[in-house]
Amino acid sequence: MSLAVGRSNAESYQWGQASSGWHLLKSEQLSIIEELVPPGDCESRHFHRKSQQFFYVLEGVATIEIDGSTVDVHAGYGLHVPALSVHQLFNHSTMDLRFIVVSNPESHTDKVICDYEAGLSKS
Repeated sequence: MSLAVGRSNAESYQWGQASSGWHLLKSEQLSIIEELVPPGDCESRHFHRKSQQFFYVLEGVATIEIDGSTVDVHAGYGLHVPALSVHQLFNHSTMDLRFIVVSNPESHTDKVICDYEAGLSKS
């Protein structure tokens, strides 16, 4: 029998300065994660070689830079990020940002960090 999954019983991890993620579904082909980003935090600029992602905002406003353009994604809206698109998520607001990110296939082993200062990319 399968159990319902939520933040209270999902595998969790920390990232950025003080952000958190919970694996609601974790498989090689599909990943569904709920994330909580406090004001001022952001992720590293990166891309995925194979994974496409969809970010759906539950609370707050996500600022997502994607391929040089910036989009503010408000609660109740989402944004598709195709594979190979360089992107970075920010919380520039004064309230917590809570969102769901769906990745196909999973994206944690497919992430390439971009280091524009040195002109390099690294895994």
